[in-house]
Amino acid sequence: MQLLEHFKELTLHPKNTEELKGLILQLAIQGKLTKQWRMDNPDVESASFLLERINEGKERLIKEKKIKKEKPLPEISEEEIPYLLPNSWTWCTLGDLNREIHYGYTASALHTFGGIRMLRITDIQDNKVNWDRVPDCDIKEKDFLKYKLEENDILIARTGGTIGKSYQVKGVNVNSVFASYLIRAIPMRQVFPEYIKQWLESPNYWKQLSENSQGTGQPNVNATALKGLLVSLPPLEEQKAIVEVVNQLFAEVEQLEALTKERIQLKSDFVTSALNQLTQAAEQDTASQWSFLQQHFGTFFTEKENIKKLREGILQLAVQGKLTHHWRTTACKRGVEVEPASTLLEKIKVEKEQLIKAGKIKKEKRLPEISEEEIPFDLPEGWVWEYLGNSMLKITDGTHHSPLNLENGDFKYVSAKNIKENGIKLSNITYVTEKAHREIYARCNPETGDLLYIKDGATTGICCINDLDEEFSMLSSVALLKLPTVILNEYLLRVMRSPYYYDIMREGMSGVAITRVTLTKLKASVIPIPPFEEQKAIVEKVNSLMALWDKLEQEIETHQTMQEKWMQSCLREVVEG
Repeated sequence: MQLLEHFKELTLHPKNTEELKGLILQLAIQGKLTKQWRMDNPDVESASFLLERINEGKERLIKEKKIKKEKPLPEISEEEIPYLLPNSWTWCTLGDLNREIHYGYTASALHTFGGIRMLRITDIQDNKVNWDRVPDCDIKEKDFLKYKLEENDILIARTGGTIGKSYQVKGVNVNSVFASYLIRAIPMRQVFPEYIKQWLESPNYWKQLSENSQGTGQPNVNATALKGLLVSLPPLEEQKAIVEVVNQLFAEVEQLEALTKERIQLKSDFVTSALNQLTQAAEQDTASQWSFLQQHFGTFFTEKENIKKLREGILQLAVQGKLTHHWRTTACKRGVEVEPASTLLEKIKVEKEQLIKAGKIKKEKRLPEISEEEIPFDLPEGWVWEYLGNSMLKITDGTHHSPLNLENGDFKYVSAKNIKENGIKLSNITYVTEKAHREIYARCNPETGDLLYIKDGATTGICCINDLDEEFSMLSSVALLKLPTVILNEYLLRVMRSPYYYDIMREGMSGVAITRVTLTKLKASVIPIPPFEEQKAIVEKVNSLMALWDKLEQEIETHQTMQEKWMQSCLREVVEG
């Protein structure tokens, strides 16, 4: 059986756990986990005789007036049967196996504890109930006897987001009833309740439940629909064997899942520690730290989360100048004259003055000199710290007065939803009229090569290089950065994506869903500026390493795809076999 052949491989990723459990349950209710058990126990009473005894038991309860006689459900037709069963099994309905299936008690929960408890859907979490937190209810004695919970009762949620979820009452030592949004199934004594509970977690049950639930916004299932669900019934002794096998397999899945999570956490901790050491190491020690990290690529970089950390670590090294330590050493040995970044600042001033004279940008008050307290880390010789506002030709944002958005207008209208790391996404673009565009464009005139930075909302911090070669308008959620000729947009893009810049932009922010970076904060951020030639070297080095990480990610995806194919193959074996 493929499921068992690939069992350990399929548990290498925690997300597979629930799918694996579902496959195990589906195999169980089809009799595929107990084939050997049947061979070892050929003389067990068949399920058809068991069903007769269940019916006889119901007739006695009806005569004793302990339950009411119900209208029998129609015979199960051949067309309704979803899969073949072993010879000793039979098909029946959920109603056949339970003496009663009925709704809970309607009452409001009290704010007291210790009396007669009223179990609600919200009190059931992960198949467990903390009875100390279940509130009391006001109930008459005759109603209490009708709704009192007993050992092995099975409760099923009948509405909302928890519809279909079940709970088997176990070890309850308090007087309790159940609320109206739950349905109770009371198993006949001739049935093993744990088998019914496992069937209520199987894919076959969930498929039938979906087909028999009603409503769209708030789906619900009624007691009548539950009674009619088809159940594959094994002999009583085999029910017990199935429960035992399933529990053993579940325990193994959970153990492997725990080990997997522990392994992933250890890897994550190692990667975090190694990258911290790498980014905090002295410049001359970076190479040895990097060599140490490379030795462990195959072991520790097998999850996408760790590749993400690696990308962040590389960007951090880039902005610290540690990624190009070898480049600087080589350039010095070759006698290459590298113009220091301080001269770039002078060139930026000249370029801005020329644009101001030409009326292309407005003159702005220059930010003061950077103080020692504002410098976050030391830079290599030839680099400088400078405010972003002093470094850019222009920093602005889109309109603060949202114009009428059109499906088909004269000019594209870009907002935060359109800014992606690989450029501007046009699939959900809206438009504005030419009149609105001219008003916006006078303030914010994005051109190809400018940087666009999301400064408002949940995606604050995402930035890209403008890759459109046409005029368009922008909303104020997006900032525009026009760069001088001596700062590469590819270099600045990586600075703004680095952990260093991410952290300083979020400094002082509160809240999780909505964040905001003002233009003032953007302009006052300090960025490291290397010599122009080194900017090129940094971009080239980062690109080559990012290509390597892309390859590692692709290998991870390929492995996960293989696992998914195994999972689907197992599923087909279950469904078709």
